[in-house]
Amino acid sequence: MPHADRDDVEPLGPDSLTWRYFGDWRGLLIALWAGSMQNMHPGLGAGVEQHSRFFAERWQRLLRSLYPIGGVVYDGPRARETARQVRGYHDTVSGVDAHGRRYHALDPDTFYWAHATFFVSTLRIAEHFMGGLTEEQRRTLFDEHVRWYRMYGVSMRPVPDSWEEFQRYWHRMCTEVLEDNKATRDVLDVADIARPPFLRWLPFPLWRLVRRPLMSGFVWLTVGMYDPPVRELLGYRWTARDERWHRLLGRAINAAFRLVPFERRYHPRARAGWRRALGRDPVDTAPVETPARNLPPPEERDKPTHYSPAVRPARSGER
Repeated sequence: MPHADRDDVEPLGPDSLTWRYFGDWRGLLIALWAGSMQNMHPGLGAGVEQHSRFFAERWQRLLRSLYPIGGVVYDGPRARETARQVRGYHDTVSGVDAHGRRYHALDPDTFYWAHATFFVSTLRIAEHFMGGLTEEQRRTLFDEHVRWYRMYGVSMRPVPDSWEEFQRYWHRMCTEVLEDNKATRDVLDVADIARPPFLRWLPFPLWRLVRRPLMSGFVWLTVGMYDPPVRELLGYRWTARDERWHRLLGRAINAAFRLVPFERRYHPRARAGWRRALGRDPVDTAPVETPARNLPPPEERDKPTHYSPAVRPARSGER
C-alpha cells in the first residue's frame, strides 16, 4: 500500500469516539501497559534501549510526550503539522540490536506497532475505566485509528484492512513477535521511581514510605490489562479473584470521574481542542505546549529526537 497523503486526510474532530476517550486523564492508568507493550516489539525496544533517555527522566518524558501525541488527535487543522513533527522525532533512531538485527523507528512495521498500541490503549481505557464499549464502537474506533495514522504520511502497508484483521494482527504480535527484553523490564521496574511532579506537595519521606506498595498496585493494574499470551510471556499469574477486583476498581474509577467537570477530565492539549471545538476559545488559538518543568535537560533540547518547545520557565512558586 503506498504512502498516505496526509493533506488529503481530514483530522479527527469532536464527533469522533477517539476524541472522547484518548485524551482523558484516565489514560495515565495505562501508561505502564502502553510503554511495556511498545517496548516488547524487537525494533522499538532496541531503539529505546540504545537511543532513549526515558529512564533518566521518566515522569518528564511521559508528561511532555502527551502533548504532541495528543495533538495529532486534538489539534484540528494543525494536526497535520503536529503529525509531521512527531514523525520527525523518529528520523535518526536506527541501529543494530544485540542480536545483530537492524532496526529503524520509521520501519513501517515498527512505527505502526507503536500506533497500534495507542489504538488499543484507547480501547483499554474505555473498557476498563470508562464504562465499556459496544462492538460497533470498537469498529468505529478502528476506522478512526486508520484515519489518525494516515496523518503521519507514512506507509500504510502494515495497517489491517478491517477490525477483524486487526484482531488477528494483534494476536499474532502477542504470540509470535513480542519479546521479553530489557527495555520492557525497565519500564515495569517502578519500585524506586522518583516522586511524580503532581505529588510535589507530598513530603519525600512519606512518598518513600508509600512508593513501593503504590507502584506494586500499579503493576498489578497493568497486568490485568495484558492479553493472556503477554502475561505468560512476562511470567505473571492472574487469577479469577484478581479479575474480579480489577473490574471493581475500574467501575469505581469510572464512578469517581463522573464527578469531575467535563473539561477537567482531559489532558491540557485535549482540553484545548475541546475548548476550540465548543467555541469557548477562538479557533486560531495556538496549541498548548508542555510546561518548562517537563522539558529535556538543556544539553538535550536541540537534538532532533526531542519535543522541546520554546516555553518560558516557571517563576518561583508557580506550578
